[in-house]
Amino acid sequence: MELAVKTLAGEAAGNITLDDAIFGIEDIRKDLLHRTVRWQLAKRQAGTHKTKTRSEVARTTKKSIRQKGSGGARHGSRNAPIFVGGGVAHGPRVRSHAHDLPKKVRKLALAHALSSKVVADMIMVIDTAVLKEAKTKDLAAHFAGLGIENALIISGITVDENFAKAARNIPNVDVLPVAGLNVYDILRRKTLVITKEAAEGIQARFDGTLAQPAIAAEAE
Repeated sequence: MELAVKTLAGEAAGNITLDDAIFGIEDIRKDLLHRTVRWQLAKRQAGTHKTKTRSEVARTTKKSIRQKGSGGARHGSRNAPIFVGGGVAHGPRVRSHAHDLPKKVRKLALAHALSSKVVADMIMVIDTAVLKEAKTKDLAAHFAGLGIENALIISGITVDENFAKAARNIPNVDVLPVAGLNVYDILRRKTLVITKEAAEGIQARFDGTLAQPAIAAEAE
């Protein structure tokens, strides 16, 4: 598959050939995308929700009513869930929501997510994502010229500091290195923008030869 390459200024910069096994899938499997997005969101969920049980609430331990003669139930503690201010029965506990998803499924889902942008004609290749100065106004003008309003930009092995600073003030635009490329971020943005270096990095990632940086964003 061959796509045209543009500069940030919107000028033609040749063509690039992409692997059909990664970008050329026509029959997009939504089930794989759904499973992977659920896996990602479950993995990042904090799981810090917690309610107090009857043994954890602070209430008086004095017997509320006498044992006999009241005509009511023989309650021994106001900590019971049936009373206001008592504990919660079967409430949420601190736990991890993460679940397993085979690596082959995650890898295949990433290829389907990338191909879905090609099928929808929502992919763009630029030569570099580098700026001399970190000026949001200048980068926003470049994006306007390219027709970029809602996009995920994959810059390469690393992200240019000036480009990242300029882009972080532009709404609906995310910038990630190749190691941070993931299904959820691809699908949540309208346009996928990759650099020539990123295209090579994506190929290397699927081949298993991508050099991982010391600190990588959540991938897959």
